[in-house]
This record gives sequence, structure tokens and C-alpha cells, in this order.
Amino acid sequence: MDTEKRLERYRDADAWPTEESLAAMLENQMGAFAAVRDALPMLAEACRQAAQRLDSGGRLVYVGAGASGRLAVQDGVELLPTFSWPRDRIIYLMAGGTKALVDSVEGAEDDAAAGAAAIDNSAVGAQDVVVSVAASGTTQFTRGAQNRASERGALTVAMANNPGAPLLTEADIPILLYTGPEFLAGSTRMTAGTAQKVALNMFSTQTMIELGRVYHGFMVNVVPANAKLVDRSKRIIQAITDCDDATVEAAWSDSEGDLKLAILLVDGLTREEARARLEQAGGNLRVARPAS
Repeated sequence: MDTEKRLERYRDADAWPTEESLAAMLENQMGAFAAVRDALPMLAEACRQAAQRLDSGGRLVYVGAGASGRLAVQDGVELLPTFSWPRDRIIYLMAGGTKALVDSVEGAEDDAAAGAAAIDNSAVGAQDVVVSVAASGTTQFTRGAQNRASERGALTVAMANNPGAPLLTEADIPILLYTGPEFLAGSTRMTAGTAQKVALNMFSTQTMIELGRVYHGFMVNVVPANAKLVDRSKRIIQAITDCDDATVEAAWSDSEGDLKLAILLVDGLTREEARARLEQAGGNLRVARPAS
């Protein structure tokens, strides 16, 4: 397993000056970006197929253990505030449960039956998209969950850092993030984890783009949950419509804080017309503003 091997050129790094050791760590981390670049064709396919399932009402299911599982959860929790992805359409299946997000749960990752049971308990089905992440690609909990999800008809997307890993060969869409040996032998929270973080961010963002939750490079589905995000929402409206401060404030008030609705109000539609247009477009602002 390449992620467990030691790189000879770093064997004495613990005796190097601090700056040299840090520079070597950074050098090794650069491999994460090359790994993701090589995986772009499979990432693209995963985004396209995931969007098709999710557009039919499916759910996103993140599966993992340890550091990989925590990275998967971190990606998922950002989807509500950034893209208004509904809470009831995202599931986190972490080996050891939510306690394992902050504490190690001994032996949890070795329980394939628990992974399968977690899929059954979540009633995962054919519309759902299961994203399984494991640096080794051998984690039993994650494999058990993925295999059961496949049996239940879900789309399975796997991310792993070792070629030929079972998690990859058993998935509908295998995404190999080949990062090789680590600066610190076996510590896959480093370069392997960086590749996973980048790939997960890209996968979820592009999938949301495919679903029409991004417009002109802006997060038009952002949830304005605090003052900073309210201000950002208003600036997005102005950037898209080129309106003045008074106009954006009026539209924001009339729309009751609905960014996309406010944009259509600035365009000159009534509130009823704007709501009907968005409903017909499935919430996709590019469809609702065909001339834009």
C-alpha cells in the first residue's frame, strides 16, 4: 500500500532545521493537486451522474472513517449555507457515529456489518448518491456501506489514494487520488487528506453548479444567516443587476430576503410573476432569466 511506505529522502527530516522540514512537507503536499488533476475525468463523470440522481429528489450520503470521514462531513456541512442544500437530503455515515468526529472510536472502522446497517437504517435507495472516502481504500466500514448501497441501487462514488483499492473497484465511479508515500509515513491526513479535501470540494461545488445553484459565478442560493451573508447577498444582487443601493434595499425588503426573487424584482417582475418564473424554472436563475 503506497500510502504506508516511507520516502527515503525524508527519513532524517526530524533532525533538519524547522524551515527545511516545513519546506519538505509543502513539497510533498504539492502532489495532492497533481493527483486531483489526473482524476478530473472521473470527477466530471461523478458530478454529471450525481446531479441527475439528485435532480430527481435524491440525497447525498457521505461515508467514511477517521480523518477521511471527517473531511467528508466537513464538505457536506457547508452545502446548506452555501447552496441551500436541504438538511433532510444529506446524510453522514461515520464509523463510530458522531462521537468519532472528535474522538477515536476503537475498532469502528473495521466493522463492515455496521456500515451496511447504517445504509439500511438510512433507507438509501436508487435516487441517492453515496460518496465513500478512504485513503487506503480498504476500510471495512466504508466498503460495507458502499457495497450495501450498491445493492440497494444507489450511485456509488469512491475516493481513495491507492491504485487497485477494493473501495475503487467496487464503486460505480472510482476516483483514484494517487498521492503516493507521505512525508510522515502512513499519515494520510497529510497529502492524501489534502487531495481528498480538494476533490470533495470540487465534486460538491460542480454538482451544485450542474443543479443550477450557481449563477454568473455567484452563490445565488446562499443562506443569509448572519449580517455578513446578508451584505454579501445584496452585493450579489447589485453585481448581477447593476442596480443602485436604494433599488437593492427595496428589492431585498420586498423579497423578504430571497436573493433570486430580489433579482427578478429588480428586473421589473412583480413578486407573483417572479415566484411563478422561479417555480417553473425549478429554482434555476439562469432558466428564469433566459436573456441574461
